[in-house]
Amino acid sequence: MVIKFPLKILKLENFNMDYTRRKFIKKTSIGTVGIAALSSKIMVGKNILGANDRIICAIAGIRSRGKAHAIAINQQKNSKILYSCDVDDNILNDHNKWSEKNIGYVPKVEKDYRKLIEDKNIDAVFIATPEHWHAPMAIMAMEAGKHVYVEKPCSHNLYENELLVKAQIKYGVKVQMGNQQRSSITSSIAIKDIKNGVIGNVFKGEAYYSNNRGSIGIGKVVAIPDTLDWELWQGPAPRRKYKDNIHPYNWHWFRDWGTGEVHNNGTHEIDICRWALGVDYPETVTSFGGKYAYKDDWEFVDNQQVTFKYSDNKFITWTGHSRGLIQPNQPGRGVTIYGSKGTIQLDRNFYKLYDLGGDLIKNELEGTASKTIDTRGQGGLDVNHVGNLFDAIRTDKPLTAEIKDASISTHLCHLANMAQDAGETLKINPISGKVINNSKVMNYWKREYASGWEPKV
Repeated sequence: MVIKFPLKILKLENFNMDYTRRKFIKKTSIGTVGIAALSSKIMVGKNILGANDRIICAIAGIRSRGKAHAIAINQQKNSKILYSCDVDDNILNDHNKWSEKNIGYVPKVEKDYRKLIEDKNIDAVFIATPEHWHAPMAIMAMEAGKHVYVEKPCSHNLYENELLVKAQIKYGVKVQMGNQQRSSITSSIAIKDIKNGVIGNVFKGEAYYSNNRGSIGIGKVVAIPDTLDWELWQGPAPRRKYKDNIHPYNWHWFRDWGTGEVHNNGTHEIDICRWALGVDYPETVTSFGGKYAYKDDWEFVDNQQVTFKYSDNKFITWTGHSRGLIQPNQPGRGVTIYGSKGTIQLDRNFYKLYDLGGDLIKNELEGTASKTIDTRGQGGLDVNHVGNLFDAIRTDKPLTAEIKDASISTHLCHLANMAQDAGETLKINPISGKVINNSKVMNYWKREYASGWEPKV
């Protein structure tokens, strides 16, 4: 079951961070401190190893997912949010009020992320910004010696995937991607059952997402709001004029900043299919779809069908309905795993096992529910996923979504967009994940960066 701790009411002045605590966290994060040597401080059955293992956090991007991060951090023992970071004063002011009400205190405020990570008291940085900032921020944090929780997708392009993995190896910190269903108890039970042969030989993972998003209209160039640092909001992206339909959410549907629905939501379910089938890079990727519902500024397809084909006759499909719900009615998102002896249905809140005749023979419910299609997605899985990161920092426990593996799921979503743009089936090197039959589409491997902003490792 999922354990939900009560909210903590804490005063900022009670937290005097010192070198001893920082040194302890750093040593335990790389597994160099023997547990036996700390036996006098260990509380048996707990994560707490002593008074100096408090994990101090900062959250970058606090409008939506950042709030789910704040709740999840606040429900961990011996943790503290020291900073909230955002480039919009209105969002910061609203978040301060929300924090007072929901976590019992107001963290410090910093608008410039580059200044934020200079604070040596911070142990872990949580990144819930627009997607073009995910990898650059994560790399900056790693270079500064911080552990990282980076929302999916972890990158805006495949070049950034390579940099993230390289940076994690170089700096030796913990990096968890926000595909939180990897920390689901019921999904873990299902994967164990699959490995034990409960549904025989698995061959297909079917992922889907269904929503009914409205039009974003045709944007007009308007004056930049006084409350918004548009220059810093753009950061590593090429400079564009500010329009009235970009901020704070619709950037998802513009290529300079977002990556479309297959990344925004497909990453989660495609990742679970990969986990269930035990696969990494495919042999081919095919995508069909288009933009059907509205004539607006949305730059990606709004309905899409992707197939990832693997060796051994395994394949993954993703069906994305951004505008217009899947019919007949289905849950808003989920996964079905097909095997030679039965099927398994998963979403964030349950695991259902069926025999070949479609009869339900097992039903497991997650202890604490998580939201599925709202923009915050808050719930018990966040608490589990953040708890797993903190366990990894303190005791070197394996991450459930460490960046080397999690980035492969992001990689697949990039390939889906590339196949859609190419208009043909892409052949993939199953070792490197690179496209081998279309040199033109490989131009999308790396983006154009604003001068002076390109991330490097």
